[in-house]
Amino acid sequence: MPTVDIHTHIYPPTFVKLLRSRTTVPYIRTSPDEPHSSRLIILPGEDDPSTPSTARGRPIGPEYYDIAQKIAFMDTHRIDKSVISLANPWLDFLPSEEAGEAARRINDDVERLCAQHEGRLYAFGTLPLSAPVETVVTEIERLVQLKHMRGVIMGTSGLGKGLDDPALDPIYAALEKHNQLIFLHPHYGLPASVYGPRANDYGHVLPLALGFPLETTIAVTRMLLSGVWDRFRKLNVLLAHSGGTLPFLAGRIESCIKHDGHLKREGRIEGRRDVWDVLRTNIYLDAVIYSDVGLKAAIDASGPDRLMFGTDHPFFPPLEEDVKEWHSVTANYGAIAQAFKDDQAAAQDVLGNNAMRILNLR
Repeated sequence: MPTVDIHTHIYPPTFVKLLRSRTTVPYIRTSPDEPHSSRLIILPGEDDPSTPSTARGRPIGPEYYDIAQKIAFMDTHRIDKSVISLANPWLDFLPSEEAGEAARRINDDVERLCAQHEGRLYAFGTLPLSAPVETVVTEIERLVQLKHMRGVIMGTSGLGKGLDDPALDPIYAALEKHNQLIFLHPHYGLPASVYGPRANDYGHVLPLALGFPLETTIAVTRMLLSGVWDRFRKLNVLLAHSGGTLPFLAGRIESCIKHDGHLKREGRIEGRRDVWDVLRTNIYLDAVIYSDVGLKAAIDASGPDRLMFGTDHPFFPPLEEDVKEWHSVTANYGAIAQAFKDDQAAAQDVLGNNAMRILNLR
């Protein structure tokens, strides 16, 4: 009975080199007050000199880019297989004429890492979304030919105007045609102003705990409202962090749609697919939620057969010295054990069998 981690990131050497060559967000920097520690600056405002040093990006060490450390992490936490993906910020920031070649290099780099650990590593590819649509579609078709690729990872901005942008339709069509899963992952969060003037006093807690889940929920709701799943009925999406707040708010979203006069006048209420249908037909959820309370909402929304274990490695490492097992991982294991305490078979499905089936890892 395998354990499969479907939410685990890596910055391959080609991407690290790109980030180190830059001087504007996103980039990797070494601060004078921390000369022995590099930090990854990936969010707007994190490079503001007035921000406390510990809130300016994240410390980035070998666990971010050394595949040997990924394998060691898997061994420590009893993980048999991992589906690795590039972590945010992906390639949204690149000039259009550079994105296609960068995506090819990065995807080939990741494919090479998977081949070095045959049977243990698979991957979600990265798309050059700042490039022309034709270039993006070409890369999708190329990824299908790579042995270890099982879909693509994508942020919420799409081509720059959100995932409800009609310009994305050819990309959705290509992904649907080739049965390529989208792993949808947040990056931008919410505008910093929503957290209040003292937000920097609280490190990364507000944007990570609240901004990321709401970013995901807003993006998916816009896809629903714009009819993405009405046009592409077989388009499959895996949502990070157990769907943000979507499982909890799905009923409220439906009620607001049904009572919206503008949508009714536009004729966009009748005949559409509702959020419950999409949750149980097109959406998969990871189990990166750290408690059985949130996990039970995900189970109720999409079903235990559409839920897959994840760790979010290398993020959320323990802050204590000499801790081998990460608290964040044991919390996810514990949440699954508690949520399925009376159904060990279903627990094992979430831990690995679902991923083996959904992503064809056999």
